[in-house]
Amino acid sequence: MASIFSRIVAGEIPCYKVAENDKFFAFLDINPLVKGHTLVIPKQEVDYIFDLSDEDLAAMQVFAKKVASAIKAVFPCQKVGQAVIGLEVPHAHIHLIPIQKESDMLFSNPKLKLSAEEFKEIAEKLQSNCR
Repeated sequence: MASIFSRIVAGEIPCYKVAENDKFFAFLDINPLVKGHTLVIPKQEVDYIFDLSDEDLAAMQVFAKKVASAIKAVFPCQKVGQAVIGLEVPHAHIHLIPIQKESDMLFSNPKLKLSAEEFKEIAEKLQSNCR
């Protein structure tokens, strides 16, 4: 059975899309640590990020860099943190999180509860800044 992320890419499960190209897809995390918390995934279903080819891993980072630039433009922050954990969903993914301090990256922190309208507004702002 396809991972939840593959089903999102296929359009079977709705998401708040931020960016997409032929190989990668970025969408808002539905349990965000902060506003702007975005996931970047390869469209190819690969469980472990380091099982991607060198070319695809490098291209994924370049794609993530564009998304991170949009996040920083929309959510002023010290930096956009990047985390790869990969245990919760068997599909490689990068978390991009606008941060003011290191502790903003702690996944044990409480998650935000945003409305559909808030998610939609954030996604639209990020889309328009993702070039």
